[in-house]
Parts: sequence; structure tokens; C-alpha cells
Amino acid sequence: MKMLNECVPRLWLTLLLLAYASSLSHADVPTAFEQANKLYEQGKFTDAAAGYGKIIADGRVSPALYFNLGNALFKSGQVGRAILNYRLAAQLAPRDPDIRANLRFARNQVAGAYARPPGWWRRWTGQLTLNEWTTLAAAAVWLWFALLVIVQWRPAWRKPLRGYLGTAGAGAALLSLCLALTSYDWFDIKSAIVIAREAVVRYGPLEESQSFYTVRDGAELTVLDTKGDWLQVMDRSKRLGWLRREQVLLFPNPRPAPSLS
Repeated sequence: MKMLNECVPRLWLTLLLLAYASSLSHADVPTAFEQANKLYEQGKFTDAAAGYGKIIADGRVSPALYFNLGNALFKSGQVGRAILNYRLAAQLAPRDPDIRANLRFARNQVAGAYARPPGWWRRWTGQLTLNEWTTLAAAAVWLWFALLVIVQWRPAWRKPLRGYLGTAGAGAALLSLCLALTSYDWFDIKSAIVIAREAVVRYGPLEESQSFYTVRDGAELTVLDTKGDWLQVMDRSKRLGWLRREQVLLFPNPRPAPSLS
């Protein structure tokens, strides 16, 4: 009992210290964000990018953070890294007009920036985030199941609810398809965004392989395969080749901590 009496105060003290440390950590985020904003306003774009990047590396992500980091990187001449962060911001806030405008502007600075022009289904599913599609699909499926339970529980209601049941089922199927397409676009299709000033795409995954074509900072390529330190990529003209992994950043990347050197 004596040991228990001694341990309880220590446990409470530990919990209080942890809570205090957590609150301090959260309180530091706005300050760090404001400091990075101030550096940006002073024209110290590389330092501002480092400030935003540190907040993100600590696990605090938001559309504003990615957007501001993209702006700072673009201003410091790192177009590829800027495009990556604009795309990460667009994942979290796909309907934000400023994010879309800056991403479009950055891409326009790069010849052949798009790995592939977006199809109609990608333009449609890109209006919502993955979480939003998940919520809508789950709600539609639960509504459909609820109607199924009701008609089983009250057979007399089967006929009046038949139309609602069919509509709910079709809606659930359509929203689930949109969710599947969005998940595929997020996780299965990867883009390689060039961050080197110029990168050579070769016919094979070897330094001595013949050069095929070159891409510059900010170009976006579709990743098809990997082999050691090499990636097989395809540009929007369907040209296949290999380039070194360290010359690009991959998208999507759930917790990017961009190197700002």
C-alpha cells in the first residue's frame, strides 16, 4: 500500500508533464509557422522553406503548410520540390483555387510537366479528398444496408421502398467506384517529379546505357518499375526510359520531409 501511495503521485506528475510538453509542442507550431511566414516576407525563401519543412517533418501537416512551402521553394528556384508540395496541398484541399492556380503556374514553367493529362474520371474524383469519398461511400452503403434490414423486418414495406432501395444501391455502387478510383490514383500510380536541374533518361538502368532524352527540374513522369537505384519512367509522349532515383521525388508520399539543401 505504501508503495502504491508513493507511485500514484509520481504517475500523476508524469502525466501532467507529458500533457504540458504536448501543449507546449502544439503551442510552438503557430509560432514556428509565423516565423517562417516572416522569413518569406523578408525574401529569405530558402530559410522560410526550411522552417515550413521542419514543421512538416515534425508531423504537423495542413494544406496551408504545404502551400506555403511550395511557394518558398518555387521562389528559391526549386520548381520540382514546389510542384510536389502543391500537389500534396491539393490532396488535402482539392477545391482550393489558390493551390490549383499556383500548381498550374509552376507546371507551366516546365516543358512537359505533366506525366499524363488528367482524364475525365480523374477530374471528377479529384474534386473531393480521399477522406471525403470514403465518408460518402460509407454513408451510402450503410443507408443501403439499413433499407435492406427494414424490408426484411417489414415485408409489407418492400414494395413502397423498392425505388429507394434501388437508388441507394446504385448510389453506393457509384460512390464505392469513385472511392476505388481515388485510392488507385493515390496509392497505386506514382509520379516521379524531377528535382535535378537536368536529368538524363536512358534506354537501360546503367550509367553506360545510351541517353534517350533529358528532362529538367519540375518534369513529372509516371513510374512503371524500379531496379536498384533506377526507376523506369514514362513521359506524356509515352517514351519509356530509366533515370536515377536520387534525381526525383516520388508522389504520393504521405510524410514527405523534403531535403532543402
